Amino acid sequence: MADSDQDKDLRTKGQENTVKGKLNEVAGKVQSKAGELTGNEEMEAKGKAKQAGGKVQSTFGKGEQKVDKALNPDNPDNQV
Repeated sequence: MADSDQDKDLRTKGQENTVKGKLNEVAGKVQSKAGELTGNEEMEAKGKAKQAGGKVQSTFGKGEQKVDKALNPDNPDNQV
């Protein structure tokens, strides 16, 4: 993990994981569909795995944000 990652709070890390996870979900869906259309079962399987991994990462990111909100209820950034 880079030093800059250690300086980030849970809310920021959570936001990043949520966005990266959503991007991986979309990329996986595209890859899976491309594999399906071309008959490439390996590509389709890799796309589905990437999609599932993205969903896990996104869910984890949302969890990080909730934990940060619970630990820091007075933070103005958590008042949304």
